[in-house]
Amino acid sequence: MTPVPTEGETKETRAPAGSARRALAGRLSWGLADQAASSVSNFVVGVYVARSLGVTAFGVFSLAWVTYGVVLNVSRGLATDPLVVRFSGVPEASWRGAVARSSGTALGVGAALGAASVGAGLALGGRLGPAFVCLGVVLPGLLLQDAWRFAFFAAGTGRKAFVNDVVWGVALVPAMVVAARVGSVSAFVLAWGGSAAVAALYGCLQSGIRPHLSGARVWIRAHRDLGYRYLVENVSNSGASQLRAYGLGVIVGIGAVGVIRGAELLLGPFLALLMGLSLVTVAEAARILRRAPHRLGAFCLLLGGGQALAALLWGGALLLVPDRLGELMLGGVWSAAAELVVPVTLGVAGAGLGTGAAAGLRALGAARRSLRSQLFASACYVTGGLGGAVWAGTAGSAWGVAAATVCSSAVWWLQLRSALREHHRNTIPEVRTP
Repeated sequence: MTPVPTEGETKETRAPAGSARRALAGRLSWGLADQAASSVSNFVVGVYVARSLGVTAFGVFSLAWVTYGVVLNVSRGLATDPLVVRFSGVPEASWRGAVARSSGTALGVGAALGAASVGAGLALGGRLGPAFVCLGVVLPGLLLQDAWRFAFFAAGTGRKAFVNDVVWGVALVPAMVVAARVGSVSAFVLAWGGSAAVAALYGCLQSGIRPHLSGARVWIRAHRDLGYRYLVENVSNSGASQLRAYGLGVIVGIGAVGVIRGAELLLGPFLALLMGLSLVTVAEAARILRRAPHRLGAFCLLLGGGQALAALLWGGALLLVPDRLGELMLGGVWSAAAELVVPVTLGVAGAGLGTGAAAGLRALGAARRSLRSQLFASACYVTGGLGGAVWAGTAGSAWGVAAATVCSSAVWWLQLRSALREHHRNTIPEVRTP
């Protein structure tokens, strides 16, 4: 006789402990594999562009890159963050309908903000203008490809996300070769975004789902309680990076933006992991919350502490890299970027520690607390980055950001502790006296 699940119990929660652990390990393994593929492609793009263009032109490319980060976070806040929180591990029919609307929302955001980027590029002209025009052209494909990754991880099929990123990486190789022959920032932006569009189309084949642009309004309205808060939270995060980059360009020079980006490239695997962290960890944290809520805090601590430790170990290894090898990787950008390894490593370690708490807040649906934490972190990031630049140039900006991320991480964990206590109080059954 098949046992009847009790209230709040699902097939997943009734699975044997060993089976559940194996399933979790499998999903995390595919998540790590996907992030490795993403890290490698981002690292290769950055290194190839740095070597091909030099410090100043690489600074222009970096400004386009951080602008893309803002747009990406708009899409995630409105389209895919609510998908991961509310449609991880749900029945397939429910998942497919949600993915059609969320991917349509991502595509719509890409088209709208892409048009705005084209307009801004035409108005800017000069060195920056053509890069922003090309960025606007490729934004819809970039955002749709990212939406498929979220969708696959929400369904627990991280293998498909990994394959999709591999397709992007394969398409990127010939595109980069052609861009290097042209030798302009615009060519590299088109090569990077055009290859993402190939992976985005392949994602339609993988999922068998066609994005529903007409469902974007319904999706945003249905999830506005989470979406609007996540939008502000995400944009404050990436917007802080953009403000810091633009401010650094004004205070020190565009070349300084290229130097900072070069130093960040050396920590590329961890920065890429942080950027796409919610693809895996929020979905897994949501599953743990449903299955064993008392383990959520330990999961978040293991996640954040593991990332911070790994970043510190990687940064320590970078200090041992000989100049000859560094110049082979980054060309003329290496000498200045190598001086920033210590503060950038500390900044990435602090951010890694904080993302463990952020994943827990997302899983709990504590959008107000996570928004409060992110606004504080963004204010610290901009203040530290630009205040440090005024104080001591490029190096001062790197140290200011490192101090800001460490302080912000403490705030994230304080908010998670409070949210866990609230969740525990709200789930304790009321005791009635006879």
